[in-house]
Amino acid sequence: MANSFTKHSDMVLNLVDLERYPIEDLNQGEGAEFLKKCQKQMDENGWCNFDGFIRPNALAALKQEANALQPTAETLTIKRNIYQGKVDPSAPKDDPRRREYTHVASQLADDQIPDDTLIQQLYKSEKLTDFIRRVQKKPVLYRCADEFQALNIVALHPGSWHAWHYDTTECTVTLLLQAAEKGGEFAFLPNSRTDETEDREAVDQLLAGDMSKAKTFSRGAGTFTLFRGGYSLHGVTEVEGRQLRITSIMTYSEEPDTILSDDVNIRIYGKRVERILAARKQTATVI
Repeated sequence: MANSFTKHSDMVLNLVDLERYPIEDLNQGEGAEFLKKCQKQMDENGWCNFDGFIRPNALAALKQEANALQPTAETLTIKRNIYQGKVDPSAPKDDPRRREYTHVASQLADDQIPDDTLIQQLYKSEKLTDFIRRVQKKPVLYRCADEFQALNIVALHPGSWHAWHYDTTECTVTLLLQAAEKGGEFAFLPNSRTDETEDREAVDQLLAGDMSKAKTFSRGAGTFTLFRGGYSLHGVTEVEGRQLRITSIMTYSEEPDTILSDDVNIRIYGKRVERILAARKQTATVI
């Protein structure tokens, strides 16, 4: 998909509002001060939310691009428990580990997003990857190598929502490309678990429909968010109006060449990926 932007070696220079968010050089001056503030906010709150991260003309191009890809997206009915793993059959029937929650979304996997799209070029930006790494104070950070998981575009239709869940990675990185006319609010239960424990009372309360301990923050189109989604239960409220809520999800790992299992990819992406993987296995068997 061709675009009219200058072919810089790094698409950050074209798309990001570098006056507000000086991520081009994080080693000195305004960039170093900005990075320090981001690190402090991530340490204290578990998230950073950058409104207007994308310049208006760039956002218009990204939005047009995402909408143009929608006819190729599959509408998936996703059923999962909050931990996104297989249900533990030994858990009590009323245990949240056993409950499964369903939502419907149109989802484009990485292999459905052409390499020449602006969003792919932004995801592959070394400057953006380094910024995300340094905000989290990680010694290394790699873009995910999984052919389906690396970059996704997810659209929630009117009447749809994202069910409550923890992410399978520590930090979730998203860019909101198109906001809902109404609703579609990102909501979360801050720091509801650690590697060892979980605030089961607060989690059960939220799953029962009590939002009193949940937090939210405003996210208009063009907002870039880093969020410790592996440790805070979260979801998106029902989308209202006529407009799709479209988000790009960027996946990173501290390990190089990270790929997920076929079972996980089939569970997330459904029949299309199941057919691709089955055909690949069949070809390998014949050879």
